Amino acid sequence: MSDSNATDFTNPSTFILLSIPGLEAAHVWISIPFCTMYAIAVLGNFTILFIVKMEPSLHGPMHYFRCMLAVTSLVLTTSTLPKMLSIFWFNSREIDFRVCLTQIYFIHCFLEMESGILVAMALDLYMAFCPPTNHVVSKIGLAVMLHGCIVILPLLILVRQLPYCRTNIIPHPYCTHIAMVNLGCTDTRISSYYGLFVLFCVIGVDVIFITVSYIQILMAIFSLPTKDAQFKTLGTCVSHLFVILAFYIPGFFNSIMYRFGQNVPLHFHVFIAKVYLLMPPTLNPIIYGVRTKEIQGRLLRLFTHEGA
Repeated sequence: MSDSNATDFTNPSTFILLSIPGLEAAHVWISIPFCTMYAIAVLGNFTILFIVKMEPSLHGPMHYFRCMLAVTSLVLTTSTLPKMLSIFWFNSREIDFRVCLTQIYFIHCFLEMESGILVAMALDLYMAFCPPTNHVVSKIGLAVMLHGCIVILPLLILVRQLPYCRTNIIPHPYCTHIAMVNLGCTDTRISSYYGLFVLFCVIGVDVIFITVSYIQILMAIFSLPTKDAQFKTLGTCVSHLFVILAFYIPGFFNSIMYRFGQNVPLHFHVFIAKVYLLMPPTLNPIIYGVRTKEIQGRLLRLFTHEGA
């Protein structure tokens, strides 16, 4: 379907994705950092999954959570990056409506899962500093994953029922809930309000739990007997907090800008959205993998063929 007849239809079977407005001539160059980040995310997260599976000493709650985080990162990047790169390289902008809905579900569902896993990891870290450790945390991981699937289903149902008669052009390199809502030619307040509910009530509660957990963790750190122990433990927590902030801050601004930032340039919308989906999956294997001594040691033995 061409752009010229994009406004003469009702409920189209395909939609047109856009890349970065005004920078079409630089698509190949822009694709290089995104392709690099995708490769790092895929290689790094698969490495974490492989090492945890092969090393029995890593079969514990925190490492299981890291594996869950790796899986969510792989799904998030793989559900968006291949299509984005095909737009950059081949100008392949069409996407089937059903494929678009599937992409929306995977993106938002696994973002919810990642948020829940970060909560579970913060809780598990808190319990490690404040014994006794409760192994029910592993069950929390399963609960937050199911929670993500259930919470996102109404978003998909509401988007599926919207009539589309304005345009089939999505000003974005992948399908998102609010982008589709903005294309609806009827009252979309219910969809928009539910999206805000997910953002503030669901994600917001996750942020509160993480904040309370890390306040308790920091209090426990500063009660350690030596400055060296405090400094070493604080360094680990700061790196974890960096990943958490890289996940929540771009996501918050991305959702708010789509609803209330009509005067924000479109290319800035696109940039924030890409950072939101790419940065955490790229950072996760570095912060939670390479910087973890147990994983470092197993990775070193893997490459030096020692003690396998």
